[in-house]
Amino acid sequence: MARGTRPMTARPRSARLVVDERATVVEWSSEAEKLLGYSEKEALGRHVSLFLDQEQGGTEADGRIAVRHRDGRRVVVRAVVDTLARTDGPPHWTVRLSTASDTAQDEIDTALLRALLTDSPLGVQVVDGDLRLLRLNLSGPGVRGAVGHEAIGRHVRDIAPGLVDETVEQKLRHTVESGQPVSFLHRGRPPSDPAHEHVYSVTLLPLRDSAGRAVGALVASQDVTEGEQARARLDLMVEAGARIGTTLDVRTTARELADAAVPVIADIATIEVLDGVLHGEAYTPGPVAKQTRLRRVALKSARELAARAAYATGELVEYLLPSHIAGLTELHPILVPHLRHGEVPADDPRTARIRAEGAHSLMVVPLAARGVLLGLASFYRVQGPDPYDESDLVLASELCARAAVCLDNARQYTREHNAAQALQRTLLPRSAPIQSAVDVAWRHEPAQSPGDWFDVIPLSGARVALVVGRMAGQGIDAAAAMGQLCTATNTLAAQDLAPDELLGRLHDMVTGRSHESTDDPRAASARNHMQGASCLYAVYDPISRRCTLARAGHSAAVIVDPQGKPEVPDIPEGPLLGTDHPPYRSVDLQLLDGTTLGLFNAAPAPAKNAGPPHAAQILGQILGGDPRRDLADSCDAFICAGKPTEDEGSLVLLARTRVLAADRVATWTLPPDPAVVAEARTMSLRQLADWGLEDLDFSTELIVSELVTNAIRYGTGPVGLRLIRDQALICEVSDGSSTAPHLRYAYEADEGGRGLFLIAQIAHRWGTRYSARGKTIWAEQVISGPDPTGPESMPTNRPDQ
Repeated sequence: MARGTRPMTARPRSARLVVDERATVVEWSSEAEKLLGYSEKEALGRHVSLFLDQEQGGTEADGRIAVRHRDGRRVVVRAVVDTLARTDGPPHWTVRLSTASDTAQDEIDTALLRALLTDSPLGVQVVDGDLRLLRLNLSGPGVRGAVGHEAIGRHVRDIAPGLVDETVEQKLRHTVESGQPVSFLHRGRPPSDPAHEHVYSVTLLPLRDSAGRAVGALVASQDVTEGEQARARLDLMVEAGARIGTTLDVRTTARELADAAVPVIADIATIEVLDGVLHGEAYTPGPVAKQTRLRRVALKSARELAARAAYATGELVEYLLPSHIAGLTELHPILVPHLRHGEVPADDPRTARIRAEGAHSLMVVPLAARGVLLGLASFYRVQGPDPYDESDLVLASELCARAAVCLDNARQYTREHNAAQALQRTLLPRSAPIQSAVDVAWRHEPAQSPGDWFDVIPLSGARVALVVGRMAGQGIDAAAAMGQLCTATNTLAAQDLAPDELLGRLHDMVTGRSHESTDDPRAASARNHMQGASCLYAVYDPISRRCTLARAGHSAAVIVDPQGKPEVPDIPEGPLLGTDHPPYRSVDLQLLDGTTLGLFNAAPAPAKNAGPPHAAQILGQILGGDPRRDLADSCDAFICAGKPTEDEGSLVLLARTRVLAADRVATWTLPPDPAVVAEARTMSLRQLADWGLEDLDFSTELIVSELVTNAIRYGTGPVGLRLIRDQALICEVSDGSSTAPHLRYAYEADEGGRGLFLIAQIAHRWGTRYSARGKTIWAEQVISGPDPTGPESMPTNRPDQ
């Protein structure tokens, strides 16, 4: 304790003393001793003036007097003197002294009680230890006009049975017995409004007497219904913002709306949308016609109900009430507080379910965004006895307005996604081209990002090119970019470029396009989607059985030999198209007849030195399990095993190699002497006779003569002549020069320059391809009639089924 500080002692509220007719103290109470400091022994027999403050005359204003404490302190008190009658002598007087400060505190306490129990807007009740009412504020919330003074003395549960339940009673008893205050939120129906549930903030305070014994509890409550409703509405909107619209799918968004509404708003919620919304169709702003059909996309019921649906998800739904039609044609939410059974049509399949579940109140809210109607949301109340009111309708409308924006976003995405997939389908192969190099099959599971692409491209010399790729990004712009890459790949493949050179040309094209400036946002977006695309390009030659592969950031291929041994070849990985810097490098493989080559699009491969990607392992197991299995079945097995997601999709292209029989190829090496041209014609005609293609003698003789003559005249080194009997008759002439021939249109007076022009007129198609040793000029002629060599040597291609 600090120096000079007096200890705090309890001051008595009232002191009593008795004086006789001579003003001598004859009784002195312990409270008087505490007030003035004199003990009973010191005070008895002394004149009462001894205790008065003589300097101030013993009086103060307002009937107060000044007394002197034993330690000399001056104390202002109020004195009340009463006559004490005696039968055995003269009268005595009782003097009650109370401090002025205590009297002021009494007045404050009285005013405080009056404010709490009369004027306060709070609900205040005082109960005893048996929870019987002692005092209450008749103006408090929940009792105004419903409870009077007759409630005094009754048990609190008997006064407000809808408000005070077992939980509140237990908390009251705990407060009385433990002496600990308790605060909590409580829901109940007050006597003044038994038809509606209210929310109260309740505080329980223990009451103790001067000895510290429990005598009861003070109950203070405040009606916070509006605040709680506002907070609940805000919480619902915040939660709905996080739960609704997590995907760009109409059905999923509708289910999320139903999940958010049950059980907070409704016990049963049904969501129906206009049929065209599911397909991304856009309706005109404003109400729609009464004949518009709705399709159910979501239904949700409280767990306690587990309501059975009258209409299954995906079914067309008829109108139940005029309110449904009004919601469509007026775009206004409709409130049906009391859903009477007579109002619903007896022949509607929902009527029986409504009666069985006991739904008694309904709200119908149109789902409209940006002025465009998308559908209707119906909310049924079953468990709560209260009907829906305007505040419920406002809350439901706010929730549906937010969900409608998400639904419209999903609808717009669906429209663009459908357009992108339609564009993708038109750009991708629908059937396998005619060629004899491989037996092919594919499966393509479209993804949300329609950027997967593939192709099977017949090349010169009976060869075939296989290509798969994946675009970066999504949407119709990605599909357009994919079409541009497909076209560019076919154009470059027609030039008989090697796989590594073809990828380098694609890379240059994408890089060049990335630097172009354009004001068209669609063109810019498509250009950006090409940058970062991946690609795997393979060329197979059925004569040499050589397969050359190169890749630009794509997953490697899977090769399974005829005995079922899988292998993931080490194909050097080049950069994604339009990124980093080439070169691209290729790898050459010798494949046996019946080898299966698998190309696929899957998730990105793991880091280097981590082994083959998971998709390659799956494909290798499928193809290796049965090497002769039908390719279409293997494609299906890969798609099922891979379980592609909607975002990634899946693509697999399988090719089983064929080897062109030796008797279908004739090869000669000729010296660079003009005299051998006649011999070349003779050998060619003899071979055509062996193949039964005498109807092509004249045209073939002309083609061989012209190509061999040009090779001897303008080329270097020995001249190679090769005839291939495939789907077409192919004539190839090679030499050691890399100089490309040019087609000329000679004048009538010119002595030469008509050779290639004549070949172009006679042949079905012709071209030039280059190699490390020179070039090869080739020309194809269509073969009419059946194949004289028999059907066994002509494989059948299997398109996607």
